[in-house]
Amino acid sequence: MARLTNWKKTAVGVAAAALTAAGLTMVSTAPASAAARDGVCNSGEFCYYYNSNNEGSVSDFTGSLANYGSTQPTCYEFKGAGNGQGLCVKNNAASVWNRSGVKVRVYYNSYYGGAYQDFAPGAKGNLNATLKNNNASHQFNPGTTGQFWLPFPCGETWEAGTRTNHNPQNSVDFNHYPEDNGWKVYASAPGTVSRVANTGSTSYGRYIVIDHGSGWQTLYAHLSSQDVSVGQRVTEKTMIGRVGSTGGSTGPHLHYEQKLNGAAQKVKFRDGSPIYWGKTNLRRTTNCP
Repeated sequence: MARLTNWKKTAVGVAAAALTAAGLTMVSTAPASAAARDGVCNSGEFCYYYNSNNEGSVSDFTGSLANYGSTQPTCYEFKGAGNGQGLCVKNNAASVWNRSGVKVRVYYNSYYGGAYQDFAPGAKGNLNATLKNNNASHQFNPGTTGQFWLPFPCGETWEAGTRTNHNPQNSVDFNHYPEDNGWKVYASAPGTVSRVANTGSTSYGRYIVIDHGSGWQTLYAHLSSQDVSVGQRVTEKTMIGRVGSTGGSTGPHLHYEQKLNGAAQKVKFRDGSPIYWGKTNLRRTTNCP
């Protein structure tokens, strides 16, 4: 992995300070998805610091990110004032502050792979010797014991959205920008298809329910196609349908639920889980179809 040595970091910081003193600034362009980031570690955010002991420029995040990018102008950068401002976050962070309210995991590799270090809500500290200047992705509320996989193939990044006015409240809407319609949907775990139904232009539209045993079910709604039948045995590698905008949907997306004894639970996956409440980018990385 490419990385800056400590003396290089110091040199960059001095150069940035010199430019500022001369009335100039180091300008960088962040991706549109990072537009809301302001370089201040606010409540609800997970923040990287360029230097140890929570010093230097800050890079703040409100959700998981599988790939920071490694070159300007497309990488996620340090935005706050101080040493490292304008540099890419990847492989350049030395410390963190977790103000998100959930556990956050920092990974050595992009797409949530390799060695990792966990930070509890409120934790503030240095990355360990393995992760310092070798941070390539981070994950909010990582799923370590969940029995379900993301209902998509590996290699695709999906935005998982949760909100307090959702019905049921713990359900998740998945979007794959810029186009959602027609993407493949997979069963989240082995089980038996218990329902393949269509409510017409209201509610779920075309939807599928799978029983997984011990009272657990998953539900997949607003589908454009249903490719399984009631009684069919499926696994986490079975394609069951395609994303659509049927029923009461206002646009293409996958409505997804995990139920225990009929009650919708907060969704958890083996490869990372949504935050409640807000949006999280998730990517399936294990047991690929």
